[in-house]
Amino acid sequence: MSEVQRPASPAERVSTPVDGVDVLGALSPSRAGDFMTCPLLYRFRTIDHLPEPFSPDAVRGTVVHKVLEDLFDLPAEQRTPEQARDMLGPAWDRLLEEEPEIAEMFVPPARGHTGVPELGAWLTSCREVLDRYFTMEDPRRLEPAERELYVETLLESKLLLRGFVDRIDVAPDGAIRVVDYKTGRSPGEMFEAKALFQMKFYALVLWRTRGVVPAMLQLVYLGNGEILRHVPDEADLLATERKVEAIWHAIQRAEESGDWRPNRGRLCDWCSHRAVCPAWGGTPPPLPERQPLTLAEPLDDPLTEQLAGGPTG
Repeated sequence: MSEVQRPASPAERVSTPVDGVDVLGALSPSRAGDFMTCPLLYRFRTIDHLPEPFSPDAVRGTVVHKVLEDLFDLPAEQRTPEQARDMLGPAWDRLLEEEPEIAEMFVPPARGHTGVPELGAWLTSCREVLDRYFTMEDPRRLEPAERELYVETLLESKLLLRGFVDRIDVAPDGAIRVVDYKTGRSPGEMFEAKALFQMKFYALVLWRTRGVVPAMLQLVYLGNGEILRHVPDEADLLATERKVEAIWHAIQRAEESGDWRPNRGRLCDWCSHRAVCPAWGGTPPPLPERQPLTLAEPLDDPLTEQLAGGPTG
């Protein structure tokens, strides 16, 4: 992926009116998660915009998400495993048209490069993930109200929360279920809270915009066929709001001080930036000069979010 011109940090945003209200900053669950994982990772992605190589796991997630999104465009009786497999090829072709550099991630099987996937085997793994989905849900019995929905809300602190939700189901009585697909494996019990943060973030946004606390948050882990469910309440979402505010204040403090500390740990194994990370003997690039930024800076779309390398994709 080519390096792009770095806009100013979100912590440097000037007041920007949205619907007549000044907005001082914006945060998505992915960027909040980056900062909680490692403040320096947040800086590398959000401030420096360092390029990252494509990850086979992340690209698999992108393609599978697209197939599952498009599957619900079909009449209910056509939402079958066979149909999903047939949709995989066209979804892969469309992704290649948008990001042709992805093809460089694969090599012919004859070359035998250790650790480099072969396209045929990788596509087979995508089919296996899609087949597993049908053991977990029957899409013929579902009619999602929304798919790949952009959501946003402005907190009293003038922090804008925003992101994309994979799927929203609405029951006849108005109860809302928020669903997110993960093509990796479900987390261990010690890491469930971190996994649910993204879902609580979305639930908070929906509560603030629709006035209804979602009845269910559901993470569908297609890597091993597990479903993680959580029933939130208002106290839960108020705590999430306080956590998001605290993350934002910490980002602002790091921006003001220039102190973006690395957090060395197991996730470093999947990080693309170890060569410039001081925790691994590297030197980060100089911080760019501060420049004011408006909210015209685009939010990462689902494709960008999913193509970033990571342990689960």
